[in-house]
Amino acid sequence: MTTLSQIKEELDIHFKMIDAILPELKSYLPLDGDDFEDTEIVKTVDSFIFRFGKIQDKMGEKLFPSILRELEEYTNSMALIDVLNKLEKLELLDSSDDWVDHRKLRNSMAYDYPNDTDDIISAINLSITVYENMRVIFHKMLKRVEAR
Repeated sequence: MTTLSQIKEELDIHFKMIDAILPELKSYLPLDGDDFEDTEIVKTVDSFIFRFGKIQDKMGEKLFPSILRELEEYTNSMALIDVLNKLEKLELLDSSDDWVDHRKLRNSMAYDYPNDTDDIISAINLSITVYENMRVIFHKMLKRVEAR
């Protein structure tokens, strides 16, 4: 089983990598369809989407159950929605529905890109805010566990 410390280390790497490219990504905003002809912009967007997806996956699949285990609130049979609801009840997530929406956003970027330019541009703009929210959630959870 992956430890909370290992999960934190991996997430820290992904957060640092996004933090390194975020100023560049923001400098390209607002994006338009022609921007996807520029290989430098595409490399930055690709990197952001990749890391965003990694963070989203690792938090949902590993961090959340691990946090609940640390708080003695997890059972092995819990589905993701049950995990999200428990985290909301513990005030570690503002809304389980928001996390589900974040997941849909991640899927949109991963599966629609680069085919649907208008949707991906909208998703990228929104995902920057979601990324910052994921960082807040990550640190809030770690603080709760450390306070125990």
